[in-house]
Amino acid sequence: MSQPKLTLVTLGGAFGLQNVSPFCLKAEMLMTHMGLDYTMEIQQDPRKAPKGKLPYLLADGEVIADSELILEYLDNITQGAVYQGLSAKEHAMGLALSRLVDDHLYWLMVASRWLDEAWFPNVVEGFFHIVPKPFRGFVARGARKEVDQTLHLQGLGRHTRQEQEGFARRDLKALEDAVGSEGFLFGDEPCVFDYTIASSMAGVFDQQPPTWVTHVAEEFTGLKDYTERVQASVGVYGRESQASA
Repeated sequence: MSQPKLTLVTLGGAFGLQNVSPFCLKAEMLMTHMGLDYTMEIQQDPRKAPKGKLPYLLADGEVIADSELILEYLDNITQGAVYQGLSAKEHAMGLALSRLVDDHLYWLMVASRWLDEAWFPNVVEGFFHIVPKPFRGFVARGARKEVDQTLHLQGLGRHTRQEQEGFARRDLKALEDAVGSEGFLFGDEPCVFDYTIASSMAGVFDQQPPTWVTHVAEEFTGLKDYTERVQASVGVYGRESQASA
């Protein structure tokens, strides 16, 4: 059975990152690691995506929207290659760590960008440069209000900055303890869950200028070394200066 024609649609770059979305970078890392033949397209306006978010995958006309659903699709068309070699316990641990990164730490990163008054001008220029300048601030502030409401509903937005820093520090300590000081999560070769963690942490460590989450993360040098190992192993980096060929 021949491979479907694959096109990965991603958000593109901002803040010194060649791929500002960790979910997009995760998919790029995995597809490169698997040696799949694919092309990439940039969609700068997530509202135009099938579910209003990125990435999504085009596969012979089929649309797979959401990074986790993309992983499941790729696992299906490659006869289980995405999770190959992982024990049931390793899969469970990897999924739990992915939930920590994607559903908790990610929202702290969002808060550090969108809700920090000093950092928000970077969001205006990084995400809304496609909007005509006279309307850019107005549109950005409207989107910021939606982000604020989402974070409040999620729960993390109800906490003080100091409390949010405590949540981030505990998340990062758990990740550093899980990944260890050498190798990867479950051995000498990276797996899909390494890409989930490293894609998120690449955005934290390498975004310019740094946010308060970056400053907290810098305390965890082992996690930073691990993030570099994962990126180097696949040749796909979050930062613009080492964008994949």
